[in-house]
Amino acid sequence: MGLLHWEKRYSVGIEAVDHEHRELVELINLLYEKATTQGSKVAVLGFFGDLYKAISSHFALEEHFMREHGYDQLKQHKGDHERLLDEIRDIMEDYEINDLFNERLLAQRLDAWFSRHFESHDARLHRAFGAH
Repeated sequence: MGLLHWEKRYSVGIEAVDHEHRELVELINLLYEKATTQGSKVAVLGFFGDLYKAISSHFALEEHFMREHGYDQLKQHKGDHERLLDEIRDIMEDYEINDLFNERLLAQRLDAWFSRHFESHDARLHRAFGAH
């Protein structure tokens, strides 16, 4: 069973963007599986790094698009991106230092972030500019 499940409320209404977001949810679910099935600490930390890179890359492309088009909410949108990346780093550090993986806390943090971010920032961005 995955940690997060794609929900209709996450959709921004643009299939290409929704597809990329679904891929990020799948990566998070793979991390959850690795961390909860007796995976080695090194493997789990490596996967955390891969997830972090994938999300960072997605955000960088989105922010480039916003700058290119003079998006008026870039600062707020980027701030939300930075908050999620900070949370992922905090979870990674907690796991590395304490061998802890609190799947309930991870699910709560990410679900709240995805719900809020997808429904507000991403929906507004893609209503304004369409797919990118």
